[in-house]
Amino acid sequence: MKKPYLIAEIGVNFYDTAKELGISPMEAAKMYVKAAKESGCDAAKFQSYKANTIVSKNSPAYWDTTKEPTPTQHALFLKHDHFNKEDYQELCDYCKEIGIDFMSTPFDYDSADYLDSMVDIYKISSSDLSNTPFIRHIAKKGKPIYISAGAAYLSEVEEAVRLIKSEGNNNICVLHCVLSYPTINENANLRVIETLKKVFPDIQIGYSDHTMPDDNMAILTAAWMLGADVIEKHFTLNKNLTGNDHYHAGDPADFRKFCDNVNVLMAALGSSEKTVFPCEMTPRREARRSLVLTRDMKAGEVITEKDLMPKRPGTGINPRYIDIVIGRKVLTDLAEDTILTWDMI
Repeated sequence: MKKPYLIAEIGVNFYDTAKELGISPMEAAKMYVKAAKESGCDAAKFQSYKANTIVSKNSPAYWDTTKEPTPTQHALFLKHDHFNKEDYQELCDYCKEIGIDFMSTPFDYDSADYLDSMVDIYKISSSDLSNTPFIRHIAKKGKPIYISAGAAYLSEVEEAVRLIKSEGNNNICVLHCVLSYPTINENANLRVIETLKKVFPDIQIGYSDHTMPDDNMAILTAAWMLGADVIEKHFTLNKNLTGNDHYHAGDPADFRKFCDNVNVLMAALGSSEKTVFPCEMTPRREARRSLVLTRDMKAGEVITEKDLMPKRPGTGINPRYIDIVIGRKVLTDLAEDTILTWDMI
């Protein structure tokens, strides 16, 4: 196994942090990027959209309104759609400056086009999995595509993958996702990762997480252990902030914990070759058994089964050879509890 490509889904959380701290959204966005880098993430991801092109004005909320009380999608998106091409270019430049990949999910054609000069990987939201004209438009750009599969049937995922491939683009990662905020652990359904790996053996499979962070980051760790090549999770600097993506997001400590888990397990997983390690050579010798005499024996006496007992250490004749030893004579007088060696019989 290799380390996963870890994406901090910053989204638009920085707007709430800017308001909390009394700083500009750009300052807050850069704080998030820096924190993502320091937390071990490979990419800092944002969302590029305009409220009027992503949703109709009366679309109802589908999130937990006790955490984010905004009643319509349009009203929520309108609060967070102020950044334009120039702003994302500044964020892209900052990401390059500190050494983390820049990503942003486009939600309209204009965003998809201006991001082309900034991103190395396109991310397509679960919400656009069935938006085949949009998928085709992005696929034609020829860049790697990560596409989330939340709230989708397998047939819909297959259709999207075939569509991308039909444009000559085979660099695809399908991310298992449950489109519920938050996703309760019982609905995480991580075994879908294994299913996707079987159905799509020629592409990457990942996981986009919406569960509440647990103390050990066990959900993300399990997703990686099940074969997720890419891990994406919402990222916040303050889980207590009001907003759609703070309360179920991971903070820098959560992301560092997950990275620590990966590092520990990478070391522990080691090689698939079954062999004896150097550290086992002494225990192998001392903890294994040899054939040991159960009584004093005189030279010339014939060894019977009752005269032998397998005991530690394993420095003498291995018990596997007991049938060869039985019936042989001892060559010299030997005391009880003698560890037999081949030169004694």
